[in-house]
Amino acid sequence: MASGQKMTWRPQYRSSKFRHVFGKAATKESCYDGVPITCSVQDNNFCAVNPRFLAVITECAGGGAFLVLSINHTGKVDPQHPRISGHRGNVLDVKWNPFNDYCIASCSEDSTVKVWEIPPHGVLKNLTAAWKELQGHSRRVGLIEWHPTANNILFSTAYDYQIMIWNLDCPEQVIKNPVRTISHHTDVVLSMSFNTEGSLMATTCKDRKVRLIEPRSGHLQRESNCKTHKASKVLFLGNLKMLFTSGTSRYNDRQFALWDQDDLSLPLSQENLDGSSGVLFPFYDPDTHMLYLAGKGDGNMRYYEISSEKPYIHYLTEYRSNLPQKGMGVMPKRGLDVSSCEVFRFYKLVTIKSLIEPLSMIVPRRSESYQEDIYPMTAGSKPALSAEEWLSGVDKGPVLMSLKPGSQVAESYSAMTTVTRRFQSRPGALQVSNIQDQVGPKDGEEDGGQSEDDRSRTAVSNGEELALCSPPRTENELRTKFHKQQEEIRRLRELLSQRDVRVKQLELEIKNIKNSQPHQNSL
Repeated sequence: MASGQKMTWRPQYRSSKFRHVFGKAATKESCYDGVPITCSVQDNNFCAVNPRFLAVITECAGGGAFLVLSINHTGKVDPQHPRISGHRGNVLDVKWNPFNDYCIASCSEDSTVKVWEIPPHGVLKNLTAAWKELQGHSRRVGLIEWHPTANNILFSTAYDYQIMIWNLDCPEQVIKNPVRTISHHTDVVLSMSFNTEGSLMATTCKDRKVRLIEPRSGHLQRESNCKTHKASKVLFLGNLKMLFTSGTSRYNDRQFALWDQDDLSLPLSQENLDGSSGVLFPFYDPDTHMLYLAGKGDGNMRYYEISSEKPYIHYLTEYRSNLPQKGMGVMPKRGLDVSSCEVFRFYKLVTIKSLIEPLSMIVPRRSESYQEDIYPMTAGSKPALSAEEWLSGVDKGPVLMSLKPGSQVAESYSAMTTVTRRFQSRPGALQVSNIQDQVGPKDGEEDGGQSEDDRSRTAVSNGEELALCSPPRTENELRTKFHKQQEEIRRLRELLSQRDVRVKQLELEIKNIKNSQPHQNSL
């Protein structure tokens, strides 16, 4: 052997705390059964989730509708469950506002985008009156996205090849003029993704090109022209300054590619997967740097770990199931069960069984205590910017929060009461009485601080005055009251758990003070 050559040995595996992540499907009792999932062929997820509600687009005759269920409303879903049915055409996409768990946007074949406010107790009768209606597109609207850090900024794209940016912080109920229209695409936009601050937007189009756009100005920064990869979906990979695309090769094999966001001439890496025809939906977790790939019509799901150095993408393992998925909803990180080391949760739409199956991705750990190394500070539910600040040129990263139990208040009293007042003020809206009594006093407020009016109020059960509460006359009413009661029990358990954590913290502080006093006396 020549003296200039050196032998190198590289291990066949790499150390990773996520190497043994596994998927755990929910039991039958914890699934949502009997949901008439839409038969639309649109390549969307058809499902949106937050810590309070699950929304799914449903099949219906005439117009378009979607279902909003309480996240705890598992089991058999009533076929007559009230729906949100204000669109004149099929609903194609739904997305929850990341900063308001009671606000959801939907887009439809009727060329409109509508924004809805969900009552605090859920949808108890059919909703047809939207909070905002956005009219600007000339053809059906296929995709909507909320801005990741600015409040009430919504993006929509339609079959007129336009991307429109809407500011919802205005008094008008019907908004006809977007604040910006982006017209760089020559065909239908297939996906949109934002960087962490929301200062850049990546898109894929039916012409299979990846475009990098500055959304506020509408300026096109870069455009890919790669012949070997036809992109269908695109994702920003957190702060790694990389883009991930899934699509097909020139021979129509399913393929993914990784790009440097500063150079879209050629991908950094690309890999063929298989010859299936279903679209690959990518999902990225910036906290764990894990990437999940779920194919439409597949039963399996592959997951990878992303690094900033070559080879960039490291295959971990695969979750297998014989139930094919039509779409996937994703629970925000603040809704995960940290006590079971859950790092991601999907809601899998299984059309052939009219089933929505929660699927938890779990890091196996023996300890039951909070695992700080797998739960770094993550994007919370508070906006970093107002709509006006973002439109004026300000960029900010997300407001971070800790997932440690007891470190944040689960119930946002002020947001909940604001939603209730605004919802009750609309004509034809469902009246929910005494929501302040349902939520209870704020932290630190004692019963002694109540006014004479508060003390003289009649007893409240499930948010209703007992004096006005009549027994349920139908099975549907009985079911509704039951779910309201379950929601109240869940809320009280959460409150009790938070108080227990606070008591333990105070006991620990007292113990530390007592231990430090003898040490000071000896000095």
